[in-house]
Amino acid sequence: MPSRFPKEAVLRDGRRVLIRPFTARDPQALFEFFHGLPADVRRFAWANIDDPALLESWGRQIDYAKTLPLLALDGHRIVADATLHRRDRGPLRRVGRIKWLMDPEYRGQGLGLTLVNDFIAIARDQGLRHLTCMLIADFEQDAVVTLRDLGFDQYPIPGYGTDPNGKQHDMVKLVLKL
Repeated sequence: MPSRFPKEAVLRDGRRVLIRPFTARDPQALFEFFHGLPADVRRFAWANIDDPALLESWGRQIDYAKTLPLLALDGHRIVADATLHRRDRGPLRRVGRIKWLMDPEYRGQGLGLTLVNDFIAIARDQGLRHLTCMLIADFEQDAVVTLRDLGFDQYPIPGYGTDPNGKQHDMVKLVLKL
């Protein structure tokens, strides 16, 4: 487990959150967090967050060298889940991929920026050469702007994503050279 956690972050509005890695004790709290999110946020999740067995498997199969899941907590309540994924072999072994879900009440408060900056520092420590992220252009425009401001290059891909209703969405691949 990375030694830089747990840590406290102070948000723009003065709230304080604790950032720490996901552990084997967290699947139920993570399930509650996911199901407290508005449906329009949940529907773009990268995994089947409606399946408690999947979240339980995450708790049983923690491998921080492969996937570093970070939770942000306000008190005992999870308000964001972010992960840094990496491969141990192949041509993308020096590329990290980040993704997250955040309670909309915490957007625009610097929490996403804090989590991404943590991942940038960790990626550099691990010898990664690039970080990537794939975002839905219209739904996550604020995150696109934040990552672009951090130095990520953006590559729009028209009609690349499909929502649960079958509607196509433009996506943006963001890449940061470390």
